[in-house]
Amino acid sequence: MSTPPLAPAGMAPGPFGGPQAQQAAREVNTATLCRIGQETVQDIVYRTMEIFQLLRNMQLPNGVTYHTGTYQDRLTKLQDHLRQLSILFRKLRLVYDKCNENCGGMDPIPVEQLIPYVDEDGSKNDDRAGPPRFASEERREIAEVNKKLKQKNQQLKQIMDQLRNLIWDINAMLAMRN
Repeated sequence: MSTPPLAPAGMAPGPFGGPQAQQAAREVNTATLCRIGQETVQDIVYRTMEIFQLLRNMQLPNGVTYHTGTYQDRLTKLQDHLRQLSILFRKLRLVYDKCNENCGGMDPIPVEQLIPYVDEDGSKNDDRAGPPRFASEERREIAEVNKKLKQKNQQLKQIMDQLRNLIWDINAMLAMRN
């Protein structure tokens, strides 16, 4: 068994040490980009909430003397948060552009075609031939299964009623015998 070669100076040891790491970084799939985008949006929301918290706690410039140290500290924090927020927005824009680049060859499908629905008057939307037909077939199958289920339940109810009457008769006969 041989030991792995040592990494050259300036490179980290491990599977992501050389040109493979650069190629792996370039070949990030769309699902990973979406996850990164979601985390970035969460960071943006968090930073924005912190900015509003800082603004709520800051003294308005109405001429009242305020502790300059505290004011400068809060102003520095606010400027830092705003800088981080602009960086996060740039990162989100890069992720968005990369996702659009990865999905460029795909034909966009309108959301309305993905969700089958029935209009308020009960008629089906005619501009989509595929999905509503599948939904109506599935609905018909479910209705058939429900109908069979109701029949079986009715049969079971009749059997339970017959058993209840039989047990009642047997208990009545036993009571008469004693």
